[in-house]
Amino acid sequence: MFAHGETAVAPIVAADTLTTLDGPALIVRPDTQVALPVGWRATAEQDGLIRLTRAGAVQARAIALDRPDPITLELFNRRFMGVAEAMGAALERTAHSVNIKERLDFSCALFDADGGLVANAPHMPVHLGSMGASVRAVRDRHPTLKPGDAFALNNPYAGGTHLPDITVVMPVFMPGAETAAFYVAARGHHADVGGVQPGSMPPFSKSIDQEGVMLDAIPIMRGGDFLEADTRAALATGRWPSRAPDRNIADLKAQIAACQAGAAAVSGMIEGFGGQVVAAYMTFVQQNATASVRRAIGRLSNGEARVPMDGGGHIVVVTTVDALAGEATLDFRQSADQLPSNFNAPSAIVDAAALYVFRTLVDDDIPLNSGCLAPLNILTRPGSMLAPAPPAAVVAGNVETSQHVVDALYEALGVMANAQGSMNNFTFGDETRQYYETLCGGAGATPTADGASAVHTHMTNSRLTDPEILERRFPVRVETYAIRRGSGGEGARRGGDGAVRRVRFLAPMEAALLSTRRAHAPQGIAGGGPALMGEQRLIGADGAVKELPGCFSVTVQLGDVIEIKTPGGGGFGSRPAS
Repeated sequence: MFAHGETAVAPIVAADTLTTLDGPALIVRPDTQVALPVGWRATAEQDGLIRLTRAGAVQARAIALDRPDPITLELFNRRFMGVAEAMGAALERTAHSVNIKERLDFSCALFDADGGLVANAPHMPVHLGSMGASVRAVRDRHPTLKPGDAFALNNPYAGGTHLPDITVVMPVFMPGAETAAFYVAARGHHADVGGVQPGSMPPFSKSIDQEGVMLDAIPIMRGGDFLEADTRAALATGRWPSRAPDRNIADLKAQIAACQAGAAAVSGMIEGFGGQVVAAYMTFVQQNATASVRRAIGRLSNGEARVPMDGGGHIVVVTTVDALAGEATLDFRQSADQLPSNFNAPSAIVDAAALYVFRTLVDDDIPLNSGCLAPLNILTRPGSMLAPAPPAAVVAGNVETSQHVVDALYEALGVMANAQGSMNNFTFGDETRQYYETLCGGAGATPTADGASAVHTHMTNSRLTDPEILERRFPVRVETYAIRRGSGGEGARRGGDGAVRRVRFLAPMEAALLSTRRAHAPQGIAGGGPALMGEQRLIGADGAVKELPGCFSVTVQLGDVIEIKTPGGGGFGSRPAS
């Protein structure tokens, strides 16, 4: 048997003769076989099960630390991703709100001692690329960390995205160590954190305080005890405090549970392989991602793109590629000045978009991690819409501007036509009930494939709440949810189609939409055609129809319908003449 870098002679043992056996061995049952490596013990139990227990830490001594072994590297790739996946499973099971439990608007990840992303589960790209800055903000604000500590942060100027996205960060310690060796973090979109609009996604906010309560790396757990009174007090601050603190508390506890699951998984790896091995392979995993991105950059060429924003502003990127060195400069400094609206995007979101784009260009099956950013030089201009100064409003920067940054990068690199470019953020509620959803649309076409229809694109990866659950929890009825046929751009490769959604209200509420690509269509590239822009309207209970802008806030009455048509994706290449 070859295991953990060593070859050993392993007897074959029938399971029905087993009592207690130390590895290496192969245990054979009629229905399966169990490989028992060195350092493990198998014990037959009365109920017929075979219990495997670790009998030593032989594996840690068998793994070299000077350079990565390819097989061991891939195993640690999977182990680290498994940590984040286990965290996500725990969060989904224990969360209270529809946003996290049903829509899966959350992300979980593992970070090294410097706050560098090591691995994540396939959650929300806009979260994952920016969470490292949140981890570093916690570390910087709290130099003395102890086991059992946890912190909450949603500050967009310290690695947050927008205020509804609250990140819980927990340090992980080596046995007997006084400083954190690793971090785990879980970010979830809370249904409401205050602000001027139920759902905390106000279309017309002008400053950050109008968007909700800001939590700047506040302690929410000490020594394993949840600080409920302090957390409630923080949620009650400001002119517009949280409307649903009980739900916030429930979801924060679920995020802590997810972090505890991640910390336990990392601690198990440390126990089994040793802290030095785990830390070394965190570095190796990141270095492998760096090498993979360098290879992808070698296939790219220089370019530039200008993507206009609805309501003013524009994203400009100039990409300069050094194929020989495997490096690229992404220069966003010509982008528009800081906006008076809420479409400003903190620089962490630009990093997240770049991380996402270049990870998608890598053919290798690697975790998305901070190593992907090492070959990139990302330039933004302080005071611009991509590096705003407090107290600029930013709620749309996370959900809308991030999508335009991705479109600009793909266009400059000649890789993909514009996607729908919007998350179509639809919120409704009152003082007691709040709901938020993002709507799918069309994906941009590529040189080799048509764009997908009615999908969440790029920086969002959430699910939509099942109609049965939505209608049970809220006084609404989903009347239509369908593909918007013909809305994708024409071309040699056609862009994906958007979607149509009609929701009827069974009680008076405030409804709002925060969206883009209603004034500027998603563009095709290389001769491909543009997609249809989004549309929305209010259909009154009496049948009267009122066209609405891409950002609106209206009071709906019993029987009113909101209809939203999302944009398609742009086409790629000119169609041959018939």
